[in-house]
Amino acid sequence: MSDSHRQKQVLQSPAAVISASGGMDSTSLLLHLLSRNYRVLAISFDYGQKHRYELQRLQANLDYLQQQGWPVTGRTVQLTGLSDLFHSALVNADWEIPLGHYAEEGMRATVVPNRNSIFASISYAAALSWANRESIHCELALGVHAGDHAIYPDCRPPFYEALYQAFTLGNWDSERVKLQLPYLHWNKADILRDAQQSIAAMRLDFQQIFRNTLTSYAPDTEGRSHGFTGSDVERILAFAELSLVDPLDYGRPWDEVVAQARQCERDFHKPKPNQ
Repeated sequence: MSDSHRQKQVLQSPAAVISASGGMDSTSLLLHLLSRNYRVLAISFDYGQKHRYELQRLQANLDYLQQQGWPVTGRTVQLTGLSDLFHSALVNADWEIPLGHYAEEGMRATVVPNRNSIFASISYAAALSWANRESIHCELALGVHAGDHAIYPDCRPPFYEALYQAFTLGNWDSERVKLQLPYLHWNKADILRDAQQSIAAMRLDFQQIFRNTLTSYAPDTEGRSHGFTGSDVERILAFAELSLVDPLDYGRPWDEVVAQARQCERDFHKPKPNQ
């Protein structure tokens, strides 16, 4: 196949914009779309998060995918000038990231007010601009999932229904952009299973892809996860459920990492003294 013919095929592929971090969910979503022949713009955000090492991991995966010939481009939006306006453990230096189960009440400290609507709004603007520029239809794809619903109000279905309606009402040509939330009712293991299938279809290296992801909200200075934050625990349990070994370096044997995560899960579900 000639380069010109291949380029023409790419331009005829469906288009999608995603809000991407270097995490497991948005990386899986990126693979989900590419394996279905989408050309993808992955927009990431530097908002002063303590785990901004995720952006380096994202770039590593984008580089890998581009080297393999997949039609994805990345763009990082700088929001660090706003970080001092946000009240959250994810951005405030004197506020420690809570440890424990993802659905613990204490995890509310990791909520960044209105974060997802900010990200989705910018991503929608990019999707609509792309659609208008090329006179095409474009999808706005987001990787929110059922595990987020307990703590993050801006990950719940009614929020996205209202937000998409607002985008539709507030823009000309809004019919050109459709919202895609494929993981909305899935758990972390479902998402990981989907990523497995996408990687197999794309003939990529599963270990390399997931080594280049960061799920922890409290990585060390080299981007390593200790495995004790809620997002860590959720990820570890998903790998264990599928009988997979996470390629991340947790500084401990994998069996110990899984045992600690399972204990965290058991502790969370124990009846509380006042119940």
